[in-house]
Amino acid sequence: KEVEGMLILDVQVGKSTIQKELPKFKTYLEQPDVHFAIDPEFSMKTGKAPGTVIGTYDAEDINYVIDYLADIVREKQLPPKILVVHRFTQAMVTNAENIQPRPEVQVVMHMDGWGSKERKKDTYDHIVAPEPVQFMGLKIFYKNDLKPPSTGLLTPAEVLALYPKPVYVQYQ
Repeated sequence: KEVEGMLILDVQVGKSTIQKELPKFKTYLEQPDVHFAIDPEFSMKTGKAPGTVIGTYDAEDINYVIDYLADIVREKQLPPKILVVHRFTQAMVTNAENIQPRPEVQVVMHMDGWGSKERKKDTYDHIVAPEPVQFMGLKIFYKNDLKPPSTGLLTPAEVLALYPKPVYVQYQ
C-alpha cells in the first residue's frame, strides 16, 4: 500500500482443489489491491505428487475462480480483479475455449515456461497465443532462462515484439 502496488496471491493447490483452497483467501481478496494467480502445473488431479508430472486445470476450474472473484468485486464494490493463469503446455489448460471472462475479472494467460529465447517465443506462439482468453503475459526466469543452451534473457524490446503483446511481464 505504501508504494501503491498490488499483491498477487499465487496458489498451487497440489493434491487439493481450487474449489477447496480459494475460499481460504477471501479476506485478502476483499482488498482492492489483492489479485490472484493459479498454477495448473501443480494441480494434481491424478493424485500424483506435485513436480512428478505436469498438472492441469479445466475451463470449469478457471470459471469457478472467475465467478468467485467476480462475486467479491460486486459485493465489495471493488475495481476489477486480475486472474493470472500460468501455462506452458497445451494440456495444462483443457477446454480453454470454454473460459468465460466477466467484466469484474481480467484474465491473463501467462506463459511461464523457461528456456532459450527461441524456445520461449515458440511456446508463446504455439501454446499461449492461440488461446489468450483476454490478456497475455510472459515470465522471465533469471536463472532457468540462462541454462544451456541459453541464448540469453529476452530483452524488454523482444518481449514487447511478441504478438499478441503481453500486458503482464513477471521476472522471477
